[in-house]
Amino acid sequence: MKPLFKGKHFITLEEWTKAEIDQLLKVSFMMKQDFINNVPTPYLTNKTAFLMFFEQSTRTRNSMESGLAQLGGHATFLDTSMMQISHGESAKDTAIILSSYGHGIACRNCFWGIGNQYLREMAKWSTVPIMNLQCDVYHPMQGLADLMTIQEVTPSTKHLKVSIIWAYATSHKKPISVPLTQILLFPRYGMDVTLAYPMGYELPDWAIAKAKQNAEENGGSFKITHNMEEAYKDADIVIPKNWGSWVSNPSKDVVDDLLIKNKMWKCTEAMMALASPNVKYMHALPADRGNEVEDSVIDGVHSIVYQEAENRLHTAKAVMAMTMGDK
Repeated sequence: MKPLFKGKHFITLEEWTKAEIDQLLKVSFMMKQDFINNVPTPYLTNKTAFLMFFEQSTRTRNSMESGLAQLGGHATFLDTSMMQISHGESAKDTAIILSSYGHGIACRNCFWGIGNQYLREMAKWSTVPIMNLQCDVYHPMQGLADLMTIQEVTPSTKHLKVSIIWAYATSHKKPISVPLTQILLFPRYGMDVTLAYPMGYELPDWAIAKAKQNAEENGGSFKITHNMEEAYKDADIVIPKNWGSWVSNPSKDVVDDLLIKNKMWKCTEAMMALASPNVKYMHALPADRGNEVEDSVIDGVHSIVYQEAENRLHTAKAVMAMTMGDK
């Protein structure tokens, strides 16, 4: 397998063509079959990647660490609170030094107004690929796994009715990066995407404009509604997930009057009954059970969240193999 994208940064899927994304998906499916069949995949033997985390992680950290091990390489986990970053070391210096030690740098930095800028500053100075493990704006690793999962469970993405729906949660003020990535990516594959949220939880105007453009150019559609029931009605895929009111209110407060006002935005059996009979429920996880979603839904027959989570491993391996490899 040739590393077709050696050295290419993976900061947003918007900077990858559809043909390039399709190649990543092709390799992801291959990696999944090899994993199931216990076929060795030593594409990154003796390669090293540094995984920098400004925030907590379960799926992202473990899919990257185990994925690189399965590719024959080694991942070094870096808690940035234990690095000189915490004393003010610049992204430039960190990128130059770490890229001289290994073959890839992956970073999660979700601080509002900071995260994506930090990754791009690293990319400016790094001599190895920078991989975005989630920033304040994008989550390309999750988006790629979501797309893979949708392709697995549907015969075609053309005019597939996908609803990305805000949901109530109190665990923490979550980034907008997952829904923003989805509204940009899914229309590129001809899906009919509905974005639903209560007023106050808008995504950036530029992202909405780009989502509409992506839909127009690829035979899909994109619309916004503030009616939860409308979003569920006849949907083939529903993705009810919380995100914070960062665009209208950059405060870090988790619970405020706006959040409490919209407590009824919850994925329930009653909402799922409005959707297509074969509707699939997706969530990037962790879900705020009891708030975002009823247990009977996330644990029910329509849920594909664990399949979606597993695919994080295979897509991570594809990204690393295709950007970090030699031959």
